[in-house]
Formats: sequence, C-alpha cells, structure tokens
Amino acid sequence: MEHDERVMILGEDVGKRGGVFRVTDGLQEKFGELRVLDSPLSESSIIGVAIGASANGMLPVAEIQFLDFIHPAMNQIMSEAAKTRYRSGGDFSCPIVIRAPYGGGIHGALYHSQSIEALFTHIPGLKVVAPIDPYDAKGLLSSAIHDPDPVMFLEHKRAYRAIRGDVPDEMYTVPIGKARVVREGTDMTIISYGWYVQEVLEAVDAYTQQQQASIEVIDLRSLRPLDSETILSSVIKTGKVMIVHEANKFGGLGGEISAIIAEEAFPYLDGPIVRIAGPEVPAMPYAAPLEKAFLTSADDIRAAIDRLAAY
Repeated sequence: MEHDERVMILGEDVGKRGGVFRVTDGLQEKFGELRVLDSPLSESSIIGVAIGASANGMLPVAEIQFLDFIHPAMNQIMSEAAKTRYRSGGDFSCPIVIRAPYGGGIHGALYHSQSIEALFTHIPGLKVVAPIDPYDAKGLLSSAIHDPDPVMFLEHKRAYRAIRGDVPDEMYTVPIGKARVVREGTDMTIISYGWYVQEVLEAVDAYTQQQQASIEVIDLRSLRPLDSETILSSVIKTGKVMIVHEANKFGGLGGEISAIIAEEAFPYLDGPIVRIAGPEVPAMPYAAPLEKAFLTSADDIRAAIDRLAAY
C-alpha cells in the first residue's frame, strides 16, 4: 500500500478492529478510511464494490471473513469477476484479490472450518492460491495484487498462530502457478497444500528416520493454475504418488491431480495413486474428539506411506 496508492482493502471489520485475525491491524490508521473500508455484513456487496473499484482503476483486496460465508458472493465471483476479460474481448480486466481464511482444527465447527477450495478451481478465469509458508504468503499476495485477473487468496486459519518464518522487508514476488518442492526425493512423491504440508513433513521425517528412503514433498501453493510440470516430473522420477488435502475426497483437488497423472504419466507408476482427504461428512464437527477424528494426522499419513511403499 505504501508503494501503490491504488491498493485498497475492504471487508467486515478490516478497519478499526484490524480483522478478526488481526491481519489488517493498524492499516486503517496508517492509510485512512478511504483505502481501508469497513463494509456492511454483505459478502455480495463486498465483492461487487471491489469489482466496481477495479473497473475505475483501483487494486482492491477484499476480505471475506471466513470462506464458509462466501456463497452469497458467488454470483459476483463466477458471473462477473471471472468472466470480465472474456466477455469484454480483452478490453477490460478485473484485478481484484479475494482473501478468505479457510480450514479447520481451531474448533470453529460447522460454519468456520470448511475447505471448499475445489469449488473455485473449477471456474475458468479465476486464479486460486493457498500458501502456507510466510515467505510464499507475502510473495504471492504481491503477485496477486498486481495480477490483471481475479485471484482467490486462501489462508489456512491454523497457520496464523502456528507457523512462523522470516520475511524480507523489501518487495518481492512469488509467481502464481508454480509449486514449491519442499523436500527432494526419489522413492515417492507426496503432493499437498495448506496446513497439511506440515503434517506431511512430520510423517515423512518419521518414516525416513526408520527407513532408508527419500520422499519428495511438493507444496502446490497455486491450486489454479496448477503446476502440472512439477507434478509430472516428480511422479516420473519416483513412480509412486500420494495426494493429501483437508477437503472432502469426492470432487476434491486430489481427483483432478490424479486424472492428470493418469493421463500423462501412467506408464511410470509403480503403484496406485493414493488420496488422503477429509471424510464424507457435511462439515467439521465442534466437539474436540469428533474434530480430531475428522482431521487427518501425521500418523495417518505415515501409515499410508507404509502401504504405498510396499508396492
């Protein structure tokens, strides 16, 4: 916001309160009420105003307080923001960022824990990123703000207080559409994103301490566009692949990744493609034991590594 006066923020409680997770704390005081706007409790209005502001030269960053509440704004996102470039024959673009916390593990229960990112990856014209590393978060946010098309910027709620990392003071960008190879390996590929990158790394460490093996871990970071090149190169190298995400398995991103691998790298597979995902229940429960049962643990992933390694 210091470097570009076109950047503005709008959403519920983003101003005086500084956001429900304090992500925008102090920004209204620093940049004023015209660039950091507290909005009514109306998700459709938030996205509609952002689209209008972008059409008038601004670079809006709109916050939906929880991804669970974004549905009233879906028409604005799907029918307007994502289609602006196409329907105008390239005469207009829609450079907005939609920030939204998602995911469970914080006892948020029914309306504060959902992982519905796959809904948005199905929409052409809309980019979707989900960084988990602080360095990636800053770099991807900078890229998203200056991208000419709408970008969904998903932030896993567990990461706000659980993950720390050094971030350079100076401006930099991380390209949208490029995955991050967190660990290099030759015996198996595990693909994940969001909070579950942490669980995967814990499981991989536990496995490799006991077994003579090396496992490649890929953090997608960008869910659409998807970095198929990095995925396929790794699978061709290792011959075994596991996909881990928090969202429900049916219709989740793991299905699309599996299809890409089956179409492009089937001859290189030495075992079945394994998907570890959320159970087929409507939402994450509130009760702590049930929430724990819903979530996949590092031990669950560790056991799945054993099963896949046996092929």
